[in-house]
Amino acid sequence: IKIADGCFTRFATSKMSRNEMCLLLGATGVGKTLLLKRLQNILCVQLIDLNGLKPEKLGASPSTLPTVGTNLTDLTLKKRKVTVRELGGCMGPIWPSYFSDCSSVIFMVDSANIAQVSSSCIQLLSVLSAEPLRSASVLILFNKTDMPCTMSLVEIKSLFRMDDIIASATQPITTLELSARSGQGLQEVLSWLESIPIK
Repeated sequence: IKIADGCFTRFATSKMSRNEMCLLLGATGVGKTLLLKRLQNILCVQLIDLNGLKPEKLGASPSTLPTVGTNLTDLTLKKRKVTVRELGGCMGPIWPSYFSDCSSVIFMVDSANIAQVSSSCIQLLSVLSAEPLRSASVLILFNKTDMPCTMSLVEIKSLFRMDDIIASATQPITTLELSARSGQGLQEVLSWLESIPIK
């Protein structure tokens, strides 16, 4: 297991409370690693003040590599500490082996990659139908909203049938638009992590 670098890390041998664990899922290349690096950076150097996130201080987008295996990252928020377990997109077939250890899920979608929409939708439905995640809080992030795309975000969500998914799911689902590269939506992700109920 690779332990993420930064201000907040966790040793693989330490015990992890189920209440603190959040799974970060999504296909390869959707921006999961960049999201975690951005969130760490915000919390490390306190880029959020009373006026909200200061994206101009985020700096250049850090380089990332596709995750092979799993990354564990601790995020120390105002009221709690959350351990985010990022699972590589190539690990999709064995994602379910990690479902019982978490109480919340972040699922990322590349909103600029139309060819990936159908496979991402199938992955999302598989996650939502898993019994261990029946009552988990779920955040669906449509990332790369700053990138050019042949379809609008409204059209992409329509392809996903998001309204139907939310209506039929047993979990409380939140959707957000995000650009991990520019910083749009990062503060909202932290607010969601802060607000999810402890189970």
